[in-house]
Amino acid sequence: MKHRKLKNSELDRLDVDGFKEAEKTRLTIILDNIRSLNNIGSVFRTADAFLIEKIYLCGITATPPHKDIQKTALGATDSMAWEYAENTLDVVTKLQEEGVFVASIEQAELTVPLHEFSVQPALHYAVIFGNEVKGVQQKVVSASDVVIEIPQYGTKHSLNISVSCGVVVWDFFCKLNEIRGKLA
Repeated sequence: MKHRKLKNSELDRLDVDGFKEAEKTRLTIILDNIRSLNNIGSVFRTADAFLIEKIYLCGITATPPHKDIQKTALGATDSMAWEYAENTLDVVTKLQEEGVFVASIEQAELTVPLHEFSVQPALHYAVIFGNEVKGVQQKVVSASDVVIEIPQYGTKHSLNISVSCGVVVWDFFCKLNEIRGKLA
């Protein structure tokens, strides 16, 4: 059997209105002082791919419209709900008051490895990704309900923020949808 690549017209993609009406994954992304516009755009694209509810852009994190965000987002800034907030800790506090379970994605003491983290079907989650050099701010890590670490075994122990986001969002997407019986 030979495999044939699908054409864009065969991918059954949602349009922007269809995306906005679709049931979302109970997951929010918080970007804490992300410097790279390309990383921000990549996060928008990943969030769109997995029907994430919202992205919070905090601190120095740039906001759309910007040509370098658009270059990697490929239009996902039109479909994704997003909001800017100056202070990441304020967003964390607000979400926790609304019952959202907040997880910093970071290397820290007492972390839970991503593959061992169990999701609860009734909860809404938020995951925080930090600055490319300094990571998630310590005060934000301290305020989080849990710190989740992506286990790494090479010499660098450092993933690009957009790669980390892809790994974590895919993991949460699978776990949340498996619990809800949406994945075969």
